[in-house]
Amino acid sequence: MQSGSDDHLKQLTQQLAELMIENKHRLVTAESCTGGWLAKCCTDLSGSSAWFDRGFVTYSNDAKKTDLHVPENTLDKFGAVSENTAIAMTEDALVNTSANLSVAITGIAGPDGGTQSKPVGTVCFAFGVKNKKTISLTQHFEGNREMVRRQALVTALQGIIKNARDTLNSMG
Repeated sequence: MQSGSDDHLKQLTQQLAELMIENKHRLVTAESCTGGWLAKCCTDLSGSSAWFDRGFVTYSNDAKKTDLHVPENTLDKFGAVSENTAIAMTEDALVNTSANLSVAITGIAGPDGGTQSKPVGTVCFAFGVKNKKTISLTQHFEGNREMVRRQALVTALQGIIKNARDTLNSMG
């Protein structure tokens, strides 16, 4: 199965769903460059209301500030595509929902918008667990806009699955 293919995304989402239901977790997503695609993957599965709380699509900086309370100084100092911004997005999403797990994705899918320090394909992620330290990472993906976004989805799904498992292991 090709990484990032529709079948691969469905398989990862199904794996996530089973883990979420089994452990009574609820997920919130905060997306920028993926434009709600992760939320779509989750809600494509029947029964997702048992574990998927909601998804925020905050494509513009104004949306990030208004909907997820990303501080303006974070955006000014680090930019929309930064781990700092992803952390602010995921932490606010957790605070303002009934979810106990969150993920944020913000990046430059291309073909425009890249810079020397943040080239096209740069995507920042943050994974949150209520009342725990947020984990963040930056990846650099190759390919066209769709390929960058699909790779971002795979990374996000794998990260949520890992976070859900780690949370379960730390509880037991």
